[in-house]
Parts: sequence; C-alpha cells; structure tokens
Amino acid sequence: MTDPVLSVRGLTVTLPREMDRRHAAENVSFDLQRGEILCIIGESGSGKSVTASAVMGLLPAVMKVAGGQVLYAGRDLLAMPEAARRALRGRSLSMIFQDPLSALNPLMTVGAQIDEVLAAHGWRDREKRTAKVLDLLTEIGLPDPPLLRHQYPFRLSGGQRQRVMIAIALALDPDVLIADEPTTALDVTTQAQILELIRTIQRRKGMSVMFITHDFGVVADIADRVIVMEKGLLVEQGAAAQVLTAPEHPYTRRLIAAVPRLRETDRVAELEAPVILRVEALHKTYRSRSGFLGHTRVVPAVRDVGFELRRGRTLGVVGESGSGKSSMGKVLMKLTDADGGRILLDGRDILPLTEAEFRPLRPRIQMVFQDPYASLNPRQTVGASLTVGPVAQGMVRSEARARAAAILAQVGLDPSAYDRFPHEFSGGQRQRVGIARALMFDPEVLIADEAVSALDVSIQAQILELLAQVQAVRHLAMIFITHDLRVASQICDEVLVMHKGRVVESGTPARIFRAPEQDYTRRLVAAIPGSRWDSAA
Repeated sequence: MTDPVLSVRGLTVTLPREMDRRHAAENVSFDLQRGEILCIIGESGSGKSVTASAVMGLLPAVMKVAGGQVLYAGRDLLAMPEAARRALRGRSLSMIFQDPLSALNPLMTVGAQIDEVLAAHGWRDREKRTAKVLDLLTEIGLPDPPLLRHQYPFRLSGGQRQRVMIAIALALDPDVLIADEPTTALDVTTQAQILELIRTIQRRKGMSVMFITHDFGVVADIADRVIVMEKGLLVEQGAAAQVLTAPEHPYTRRLIAAVPRLRETDRVAELEAPVILRVEALHKTYRSRSGFLGHTRVVPAVRDVGFELRRGRTLGVVGESGSGKSSMGKVLMKLTDADGGRILLDGRDILPLTEAEFRPLRPRIQMVFQDPYASLNPRQTVGASLTVGPVAQGMVRSEARARAAAILAQVGLDPSAYDRFPHEFSGGQRQRVGIARALMFDPEVLIADEAVSALDVSIQAQILELLAQVQAVRHLAMIFITHDLRVASQICDEVLVMHKGRVVESGTPARIFRAPEQDYTRRLVAAIPGSRWDSAA
C-alpha cells in the first residue's frame, strides 16, 4: 500500500457566508491506493460528496477550494488549467452520480450518451464507437444491448439507469472511479447486483474506487478501507474490518449504533385493537400505448391483495422496485383508481366513492412521500404548505396556524420553520415537514412511502423514533412501505412481502426475516448489504 494513485493533501473547501459553518471540507488528507475500494462515510453535510466533487473539479459555483492539493500521476489537479483537467475527466478519473435520472439527458438515447463521451475524447470512427457502446452495455449486464441502446432513460428501471451511468463512467477505462451514493435509492436485490458489478469490474480492470455512502452494510460488503467524515473533518480512517468492529472515534460509534438491525423478537402489540382499514381482493392494472402501431402494454401492478390494519399498529410492505407496493399506497390514498376490490375505512368502502364524496374522508388517511422536496411547493413557506389543506377543509386560518406551530414543535422543528422555504432545510428536516403536513389533519391512518430511504443512518433513526412517538401519542395505524428490510424489522408489527403485484408472504418481522418460507423472500433477505457484519454485531 505504498503507491497511491490519488493523494489528497490538506483539502479545504469554503461554504457561503450564510451557512452554519465556514468550511464544507477542512484540511482533509488521504490516499487512494491502486486497485483498492476506499469508502467515505458520514452523515448528510459531512463533506464526503464535496470532497469527491473537488477531486473531479465539479464543485458548485458557491463553493471554492481554499487550500490543499489533489495529486494524480504527480500533478496537482487543483493547479491545472480547466482545459487540461477536462481532458483527464472521464479518461483518467470518472464519476457515477447518485441520481441517474437527473444525470442522464432525457432527450438522448442511452447509447447516444455513451457515444458522446467517446466522441468527445477523440474516437472519430463511428463504427468503433458503436462497437464499444455495445461492448459496454454487454459488460454491465443489460439485456439486448442492440435494442436497449436506442431507448431513452425514462424507459429504463432505476437499476438499469444506474448501469448506464456505470457504462458511461467506464467508457474510457479510467484509473480512478468515484461512485457517489450510487445505490441509495435502489431496492436490496438491485443494490446487491450493482455492488457486485462495481466490485467485479474493479477487480478485472485493476481500478481504484472511491465509494461514497451512508450505508454501513455497503461498507461491510465492498470496502477495503474506510474514511469517516463529520462536519467537514476527517475524524477516522482505517481498514474496513477495524472501523466496523472496533471504531475509535465517538462519532463513528454513534453512526454504527444508529444502524437498524434485524430484530430477533417481535414488538409486543395490542392484538385486540379494532380494525381501522380492511383491504379485500384489491386490483390495479396499468395500460399504456406504445410503438408505431400503438400496441397496448398491460402491467398488472396490484393483484388480489388483501390485509387488515389495526389501530396503533404498523404494517410493513416490502419488495423490489416494481413489486407494486407504491402503487398499492396510491390506490389506498385514492390518488389513482383501482380496477377492483374493496377498501374499507372503518367499515365503509371508499373505493367506489367519487372525489367529491371522498373529500370529507381524506383527512382520515394521509401520506408521507419518499421525496419531501418534490412533494412540497418550493414557492410556498412551510407554514403555507401546512395550513392550506386544513383551511380548504374549513379550519379557521388562525386555528390552522396555531395547530401548525404545535405540530412543528412535536416533530422537533424550531418555530422559525413556519416562515422558511423548503430549500432552506436539510433532507431530514424536510422529511419532518412532510410528517407535520400529514399530521395537520389528525389522521387515523398514515401511509409512509419510502419515507427514510434516502436519509443517512442517524437522521433515519431520528425519523423512525419520531414516527414511533407520534404513533404512541395519537394511536395511529401506519402502513410503512420500504425496500429496507432492516427498517421494516425495527418499526413494523406485521410485514407483507410483495412480488409482481402479489403478496407472496406475510407474518411478523422476526418470522419473515429469520425464517422466510418463500424463495423470493429468502432472496430478499440474502441481498441485505452487510448481513454477515450485521449478524456478527
């Protein structure tokens, strides 16, 4: 470990003056060795993504490098002219971004986007570029590359889009690959596939990989060495096994303590609690026209689903992307129409009700969405977002404001949050706003759709604790939709496992995750990242 391919020395990046600290990264130093996978882990705002962006020369305009060196092949990247740095970007150092749908051009086919990288770096022969595109799509395991290269990003699944991002990053065989949270929003089986793909290609090509993550399970599966960052400072580094099993810094110990574990025993719950929601034989099929001849594509999203939800209890719904769990949540909220079945809310079937008939009942069943930034109006203050619904339902404006202030305090936000805009909050704070908005109606049923999937472990633990407190105080019934089996194990009284629209297994979390009966469930459990480390811990 004496020949680093990349050396970062004293890297310091400044933040705008109005931010809560002076530096995004301060005096950060580390080496990336040849052929190793180095994981950088920390909470949101710890400086891990800023460090990667500084290495790549992709910092936003509001951030400036105030000092330090980034040495590659004996040259300081920070001192290079932009044209020279651009020539290295993609060819010698490449990056996989967290959200491929945002990073990919929606107006270009995926094949054209890979081809563009090759053309920009001097590949003039079109036939050779086409052959290279097909080779890359084959290497990353995408089906039918000759057909798929003509597809647009929106037609691919999340896992397929992430594979395309990997193909673009690998197009020129770089020495250094930087992966910024590339598996955060993926389900466990797709995440396992992407991690194995990165690891396999890294070993075959002898690349060095800087892997940014907030998931210790991913670290346990993929890392050779680990760097831990807190508020812009590098607080601990060492071999992965050492950091995971015997962390030295208090911050690292707190992060590891916040990682949810698979429970050995189930939560004690009130078996006699009354049923608030009963679902019977629920069906939903999506139909879309595509192609030159207008062929109809039929996708059965929810098939013959039934369950009971009791007051004060939490029902977990788990499965891969495309399993139908989010579609079911939207049908239960009547955000999309079902094709058949019954949804009995306190004994009344709400499925056949028109929007006007259902409107007085809507406050009783509310939803916390996966992306609070997308679900909040960026032009409205938090106070306006919280009060507009209740006022529309007939609540006096002054009463709505007082209620909003009380609920903001209940979810752990300062009273000043009322007059601030969504962009002024962190991801965890925005999720608290999303929960507060749902609670404004004093609902009896709360549907949380991937409410903690994009949050780091410490913020995730806070949101889960908040939901548990709210549930205990208000005796809420909750449907918790997630692809994180550890989280489902922690918070749920019962779990439904969905696959291709059907419930394939149900039961208590300890039974489902410790002794699964169905092959599909066993595959889900086996794909949990860091399961061996989790068992040892």
